[in-house]
Amino acid sequence: MVNQSILTCPSCGHAEQEDMPADACVFFYDCKGCGVRLKPKPGDCCVFCSYGSGPCPPVQAGGDCCT
Repeated sequence: MVNQSILTCPSCGHAEQEDMPADACVFFYDCKGCGVRLKPKPGDCCVFCSYGSGPCPPVQAGGDCCT
C-alpha cells in the first residue's frame, strides 16, 4: 500500500508530495504553487485519484473510495 502521492496542479504544474489518509477522502486541495483549489475530476473519488501519482489507499486495496 502506497500512502504518499505527488499531487500535480493542472493550472501551474507545481508538484507536492502529500500523505494520503487511509480512512478519509480528500475532496479539496489548495495548490501550494498558485493557490488554485483542486477538486476531483468527474468520475473520480478524490483529488489523489485525479491529480496524484497513484490512486488513494481504498482504491489501491480494490475497494471503492469514500463509500
